Amino acid sequence: MARRRWIADEASGDRAALVGPHADHLSRVLRARVGAEFDIVVSGHVRRGRISNITSQRVEFDLGDEVPVPRLPSVSVLLAVFKFDRMEWAIEKCTELGVLRILPVIAQRTDSHLASAAQKRVDRWRRIAVDASQQSRRSSPIEILFPVKLRDALHPEATSRIILSESETTTMLNDVVPSSGSIALAVGPEGGWTEQELTQFRDAGWTSASLGGTILRAETAAIAALAVVMAHRPRQ
Repeated sequence: MARRRWIADEASGDRAALVGPHADHLSRVLRARVGAEFDIVVSGHVRRGRISNITSQRVEFDLGDEVPVPRLPSVSVLLAVFKFDRMEWAIEKCTELGVLRILPVIAQRTDSHLASAAQKRVDRWRRIAVDASQQSRRSSPIEILFPVKLRDALHPEATSRIILSESETTTMLNDVVPSSGSIALAVGPEGGWTEQELTQFRDAGWTSASLGGTILRAETAAIAALAVVMAHRPRQ
C-alpha cells in the first residue's frame, strides 16, 4: 500500500514538521503514532519521513532517503475567473490532474464583483491546492499566481499556447496537443472569451482549439481539456 504523502509546513536539514490543521488531521483523524512512516515533500523532493514527535498542533519527522517519483508534465492553465465555488472545484481537479501552475485571469466577461474579490481568494485557492496535492500524491504543490488582466497573461513561458474557443469549428484540441515541450492552456469565463480577447490571443501567437460541438461550463471545459492534454503528456 502506498504511503500517505504530506507537504512539509516546516523543514530544515533532515527534519520536517506539519503544523496546524495538517497536524491535527494526522494526529486526531488518522491517529498516527510515533514511528509511523509517511512520504514528506520538501522543496520539490519526496523523502521518507518517520514521526519522531506528535501533538494535535505539531507533528515532527526524521527524514530519510529520497523517494523516486515521476516528473509532472509542464502544463500551465490560464483560468478566467468565474463563480468561486465552481472555480475552487476546478482548481482542485487541475491539481489532481498534474498541472504545474494556474494563473487566474480577469476577462471581459468576469463578473465585476468576482474580479474585485479575486485577489483576496488566492490564499484559499492555495490551501485547496495543497490539500489536493497531498491527496493525489504529487511531488510538489501546484503554483497559484495572483490574478491579472488578460493583457498581462498573454505571453507565458511555454512552447505551445492553446486557447479553448467556442467559435473554433475546424481544429480539435486533440489534434494540436504536442508530444513534448511545455504547454499553456487558456480556459475562458462563463459566456466565453469575447471577440476582442480572441483577437488578442491570436495576435500573441496562441492556437485556437475546440472540445466539440457542445457548450461546457468553464470548470467542465478545464477538466475535459486537461484530460486530453495529459493523455498526450504522460508523467516521466
